[in-house]
Amino acid sequence: MLAKLQEIERTFESLDAQYRDPNIVSDQAAMQRVGRQRAELEPLVATIRDYRKSLDELKDTESLLDDPEMRDLAQDDLARVREKIEALEASLKGMLVPKDPNDEKSVIMEIHPAAGGEEAALFANELFRVYTRYAERRKWKVEVVDHEESGIGGLSRVVFSVAARGAYSQLKHESGVHRVQRVPATESQGRIHTSTVTVSVLPEAEEVDVDIKPEDLEFSSFRSSSAGGQHMQKNETAVRIIHKPTGLVSTCQDERSQQQNKLKAMAVLRAKIYQMEQERLFSERAGLRKGQVGSGDRSEKVRTYNFPQNRITDHRIGYQVNNVPAFMDGDIQALIDALLQDEQAKKLAVAEGVAGTR
Repeated sequence: MLAKLQEIERTFESLDAQYRDPNIVSDQAAMQRVGRQRAELEPLVATIRDYRKSLDELKDTESLLDDPEMRDLAQDDLARVREKIEALEASLKGMLVPKDPNDEKSVIMEIHPAAGGEEAALFANELFRVYTRYAERRKWKVEVVDHEESGIGGLSRVVFSVAARGAYSQLKHESGVHRVQRVPATESQGRIHTSTVTVSVLPEAEEVDVDIKPEDLEFSSFRSSSAGGQHMQKNETAVRIIHKPTGLVSTCQDERSQQQNKLKAMAVLRAKIYQMEQERLFSERAGLRKGQVGSGDRSEKVRTYNFPQNRITDHRIGYQVNNVPAFMDGDIQALIDALLQDEQAKKLAVAEGVAGTR
């Protein structure tokens, strides 16, 4: 373990030297990359140095046990130092668990109704409100990139960004099929219907993360169909971008100017290409590819919202919430924390298993 800690410290010192080199200012991409890597390692290195200092203190304290005049004082200190070392080892154990490299990123989210017609569109709108209310609670900035309304107040599609450091770590487990069971407003006989909505959470990619060639892009403009007044209806302010090598399409029509829409559409496209590349790498390493949202079939689900029974169940960890109104108002942190704890426990188990085979 000490050898591993020394290796991490050397890596940090190398990054620190690069970051302090005046020549790095001329290469903004390298400066961002090095700065990000340095910032990620800094808390771990501070804990490592505290741990090494405590080990030295333990050695010095143990050497005093042979001194009759210092033995009693040394024994008192020994318990304190050993307790601190145990706490630091526990912290290091958690910090050494491999982290998702995207955890600190902002996110782009997409919500689509799947099975269930207008009821699914209505629930898509309600889920959109869940995430915007959650973001408000966290004081995170939300911007709508693109949306299409359905006939009775639902959403046929919504794409939006959540700009905050660490937003991806908190929201990544929302990806998947969300199933709702309730009596729809359009149901005259009081029967419970089951509908589904798909949610996709993409880490926002920076330009340094994705290399997009200008010649690979096809731009077109059209008149906005979203609510935005006569200006947006008369002028072709909406933008559609096609990435020809992958066929990925990104649109934005919620801003008043074509340039603003173009910037937002590019951000979404960049995130989609980044996600596709991440999935390709994962597929190569693991020998499989697992999509985020599946087909949207009613049998595929990560979570069920049962309104008549006032219960929400996350099927991945068996977690239940028995207050649907509060959850639908954005009070979702307890479930997010439970999903993160489960993720951490699984990573820790894998890390310990690998360590045990050495």
